[in-house]
Amino acid sequence: MISKTTIDQVYETARLEEVIGDFVQLKKSGSNFKGLSPFTDERTPSFMVSPVKQIWKDFSSGKGGNVVAFLMEHEHFTYPEAIKYLAKKYNIEVEETEQTDEQKEEANERESMYLVSEYAQKYFTETLWETEPGKAIGLSYFKERGFTDETIKKFGLGYSLDEWEAFTKAALDKGYQMEFLEKTGLTIVKEQAGGESRKFDRFKGRVMFPIHSMSGRVLGFGGRILTNDKKAAKYLNSPESEIYHKSKVLYGIYYAKQAIAKEDNCFLVEGYTDVIQMYQRGVENVVSSSGTALTPEQIRLINRLTKNITVLFDGDAAGLRASLRGIDLILEQGMNVKICTFPEGEDPDSFAKNNTYEDIVSYLQENAKDFIQFKTSLLAKEAANDPIKRADTVRDIVNSISKIPDRIQQEIYVQECAKIMQISEEVLYNTLAQIDKKYQTDIAKKVKQEQKAFEVVKNDAVVEKVDVQYELERKIIEVLLLYGNQKQEFEDLVLKENEDGELVLEPEIVEAKVYEKVYLDLQDDEIELTNEQFKTIYYKLIERLNEDADFSVSTFLSELDQEIVSEVSSILMEEEQYVLHDWERRDIYPKEKKTGVAQLVGETILTLRCNLIKNRIDKLQQRTQDSQDNTEVLEEIVNYLQLNKLLNAKLNRVLS
Repeated sequence: MISKTTIDQVYETARLEEVIGDFVQLKKSGSNFKGLSPFTDERTPSFMVSPVKQIWKDFSSGKGGNVVAFLMEHEHFTYPEAIKYLAKKYNIEVEETEQTDEQKEEANERESMYLVSEYAQKYFTETLWETEPGKAIGLSYFKERGFTDETIKKFGLGYSLDEWEAFTKAALDKGYQMEFLEKTGLTIVKEQAGGESRKFDRFKGRVMFPIHSMSGRVLGFGGRILTNDKKAAKYLNSPESEIYHKSKVLYGIYYAKQAIAKEDNCFLVEGYTDVIQMYQRGVENVVSSSGTALTPEQIRLINRLTKNITVLFDGDAAGLRASLRGIDLILEQGMNVKICTFPEGEDPDSFAKNNTYEDIVSYLQENAKDFIQFKTSLLAKEAANDPIKRADTVRDIVNSISKIPDRIQQEIYVQECAKIMQISEEVLYNTLAQIDKKYQTDIAKKVKQEQKAFEVVKNDAVVEKVDVQYELERKIIEVLLLYGNQKQEFEDLVLKENEDGELVLEPEIVEAKVYEKVYLDLQDDEIELTNEQFKTIYYKLIERLNEDADFSVSTFLSELDQEIVSEVSSILMEEEQYVLHDWERRDIYPKEKKTGVAQLVGETILTLRCNLIKNRIDKLQQRTQDSQDNTEVLEEIVNYLQLNKLLNAKLNRVLS
């Protein structure tokens, strides 16, 4: 268990905008930051971060919370793991009591797989540095590649002994379970005749490249064989598992994320050693698709940090054509893409190894072409003087342009294509329109087929009723969170008889803190919140506001369960949704709540009273239907109706 002192220190030190900024590119928006949702695929930012309140809200998925909640949602951390991650980021020493065997057993499957992967990375690193085969084979290989000790240690590179069960035995001896060694793919189990099973290390005799998540967790491994065994694959990756999905991971993203955001550009290469060599040379904003075809999920990972990708290809032209599909995928995501090829016989690894940082940067700047220039130069060589091939080349380029969601960008690229390929813009626009029409037709057909497959009897639309009580209770929590400690002058309403014997509400001005006013009014009317979650939040808030004159929302959130934190964040960030629309640019200036806090509090409590009176009247009217003698009940109804009329008059409402 982590001590409360450590947890408090983490919450006090961690800056939400800094932590989220490691995963999402944030831009200033008034007093807040906004960015693309890391939980959904969107083009318009709906993800808001409030540095003042130290909370975030994703309006596209409905998720929200504090800094710990973000890590738990995005990285699937447990609460202790999130605290440890933040402690490591901010150099806070973690005070921790020893876990019991029972607590260890309670760790869920994902956690166990992460722990096994973490141990494997440490084991392979120790094998590399501390064993004779590790130093003679693994370390020698990395040194030959030109990697320094510092680089080898930074990337956690290692070596797996050329023995059948060396790693598996070591892991089992340390208490790790075979179930998770098998599920992570580190150990292969083969059933044999007679019901026996044979266990052996997947990465036997390979140098190891750990693959990290964006937060630095070990997800899986890539292993390279060093012998000339033609039966064995040169590179071998961890299999798909609960924690490792190859199509959603980029090698080097953990080390590159800050540089990508800072440089506002990401270099995309093919292999592990390309990333390491470029990083070692000083080009840190570089990631790799790990030798697999680029996927939309990988592109979206980069899209959170920058809109710009530069794809780096080997000098060898073979395979370049196949790589063009990846460029179309990047364009589809609305990103800007450039392509840079190295001189023949060179790749990012060898080029970085043989050139200085300045020479590399200069070469990349001078030789990076936009995708139109690259495609035309590549495909035009193939087309040469063949008119049919040339027409295919133009069609291929227009097809890529059609993937771009931005119409202005489309037009600019059409003009550029027309100029380079010496063809009229009109023809290109017509071709673009045909592609777009075909796409829309295909989509319409697909939708029609899906509708037909799931056709049901059409029901009349059900209009969902607003739960007035729920909304009012939610508003009370919002008022307490935002203005609980503020002193205001309130207009109290006292029920009196006038000279004519009529009941009237007379105002009295009282000064009090918002939380005192809310608490006393609800107590006087014997009103208790009906929503259990709101009731929990309400009593915790009243207690904290009463005890702490310097009440802080971020401190209050750190004391709540994460489920409640999400609800509180949703309440606090409700208004920020409208900030996203940037009303001021349209000369619309919404009135800020803080300009009429006393009025807001008064009206909320009055409306709650009216709603409760209405509910009471409804129940009394129900009683009149079940009873013969209704005199007392009718008198009570009349009194409530009179009171309801007075309260609504105060709210400037007309009762029908």
